[in-house]
Amino acid sequence: MTEVRVSAAEETAVRLLDVAVAAMGGQQRDGQHEMARHVARSIDEGRHLLVQAGTGTGKSLAYLVPLIAHAQNGGRPAVVATATLALQAQIVGRDLPRLLAAITPELDHPVDVALIKGRSNYLCKHKLSGGFPSDEGGEGTLFALGEDTGVAHPGVSGPTTQLGREIKRLREWAEETETGDRDDLLPGVTDRAWRQVSVTALECLGAQRCPLAAECFSELARQRGAEADIVVTNHAMLAINAFEGLNVLPEHDVVVVDEAHELQDRVTGAVSGQLSTAMATAAASSLRRHCGLSVEALQSAAAQLELALADVPTGLLARGLTEELAQALVLLRDASRAAVSDSKPGDGQSADGGRQVARSRISAVLECCERMLDAEAQGEVVWVSRTGTFDPASGYSGPAEDAPATLCIAPLNVGGKLRDGLFADHTVVLTSATLAIGAAFEPTAGGLGLLGSGAPTWTGVDVGSPFDYPRQGILYVARHLPKPGRGVSSEAIDELETLIRASSGGALCLFSSRRAAEDAADELRGRLDVPILCQGESSMSALVRQFADEPNTCLFGTMSLWQGVDVPGPSCRLVVIDRIPFPRPDDPLATARSRAVAQAGGNGFMSVSASHAAVRLAQGAGRLIRSTEDRGVVAVLDSRLATERYGAFLRSALPPLWGTTDRGVVLKALERLAAAG
Repeated sequence: MTEVRVSAAEETAVRLLDVAVAAMGGQQRDGQHEMARHVARSIDEGRHLLVQAGTGTGKSLAYLVPLIAHAQNGGRPAVVATATLALQAQIVGRDLPRLLAAITPELDHPVDVALIKGRSNYLCKHKLSGGFPSDEGGEGTLFALGEDTGVAHPGVSGPTTQLGREIKRLREWAEETETGDRDDLLPGVTDRAWRQVSVTALECLGAQRCPLAAECFSELARQRGAEADIVVTNHAMLAINAFEGLNVLPEHDVVVVDEAHELQDRVTGAVSGQLSTAMATAAASSLRRHCGLSVEALQSAAAQLELALADVPTGLLARGLTEELAQALVLLRDASRAAVSDSKPGDGQSADGGRQVARSRISAVLECCERMLDAEAQGEVVWVSRTGTFDPASGYSGPAEDAPATLCIAPLNVGGKLRDGLFADHTVVLTSATLAIGAAFEPTAGGLGLLGSGAPTWTGVDVGSPFDYPRQGILYVARHLPKPGRGVSSEAIDELETLIRASSGGALCLFSSRRAAEDAADELRGRLDVPILCQGESSMSALVRQFADEPNTCLFGTMSLWQGVDVPGPSCRLVVIDRIPFPRPDDPLATARSRAVAQAGGNGFMSVSASHAAVRLAQGAGRLIRSTEDRGVVAVLDSRLATERYGAFLRSALPPLWGTTDRGVVLKALERLAAAG
């Protein structure tokens, strides 16, 4: 028998983990110890690791402890990247503070932690003080409020709209907040209100030109990150730091990617681009208004683009750009390049928010034109999208060919970019509850650039789960419902009402689209007497916190709630999934990837669409059982999970809950759970 050498790093990690678990009153878990050992060994040896850790393993502690041990050696910071703001908040607000409180007496020196998000997540003091123009206008916007908080009816003080009241509260909060972080504002505000006090990275004037740079919440967060031992961020920031040459993160040598099943899609989204006639004309308008430029060339090029797009059908441009479209993009590229040059501020000119907004808009247009003209050479996919109406046969939006068109671009595969920008210069640990398909890590590894000639070495390990799923939960498939069609069917709404009534609330309802979640919430608020929260009505962290604190409250939302939400206990006793989360049938990236698999002799549907759905379905179902004490029901309102041939493949990816299609059995179980709650 070969003796396995246990390194000093592993011994330190396990010792600290034992101290932490004992101090925090937790249970010793074999899977957690195994994962901590593997992570410590990976960091020590500089080898990449893919580790699948089932829900309840305690994977956050299992990778945070080795990172803390690594920090004691005085090296460069380590980065933890998550897919969702919810998990970021959990790590920074709960996991790390509890862990450090437990093990700090065992450490040689304190460990500093910093949270870094994209700029739009922070309040911009310069915008709040009037340094940027408002494009929305009307009562309730930031500058329409004025010093006396806006227009009010006679005898009524303060703003008269919800938006106005939210912005008044944002102004007041700006005077007291130490972070400017949207997630620290409780209760939260709508997206529209937040846009009135925040800027994107492109709109930001930068530390050299902004008159309030010394007080900038985003810059202060980055300064804390530069001095920290552990930096918590998201996949998009990781992608921007690795691929775009923007140092949005401090220098680091170790990266832990949590929710790693999302990394490929999140990176793809972060480096995707969109271009439309409306974008070009808006950029032209801003340049004329804020820079005093003549924009005839831009307007002419935008009109040419509109004409070229009119005859291009919606969907993937499998044969590349048409000749007319390529010519229009060349005209727009050249006009945009000239405008970028002409709009530069003059010597000694003071910071100008309006000019920066205009330049950010035209720079985005220029970048997209250049990428699209070089798409084939760079291995990128281009497609046309249009808004439209629902297709009753598929349940997804079908394009209206007379609607305005948007030209989109994304990499067909981000594996090469990840290999060069992430794996080449860092030790990377990727972890998730759903990282392998069956027992194989290769499908995930291939999409991340870890297979093929020249790929770095890596290890894959599954440390299991501590839960007794068949005893703790039920998987209910509503086999009697019709196949999903347009939006959420009336039959599905009735089924959802019946389930929530039986459980007396406590339901996390996951939908395939924002519109479906909002429509279902609106309908059921008129039928049920339990509180229903809906994504978009406040910040995600505020919604999840309220859902966790109120056992009979329901939370309706979409994909960002399908992973990273950790609500153990009776507040989440029912998880409802409206449909199998396949990619849209007209999704151009999925189509292109499926074609590539088919051309290589594989099954495109199973390799791309079914595998995509399996991982996300497992993530959604994984919201139910979060501790050994949890009990509940996962209800899938998509009958295809029980009736179609691929249903068995999808079910095999789910936690091994006890399965049934008997609604009566499920309703009685929910009633018992509600009574015991």
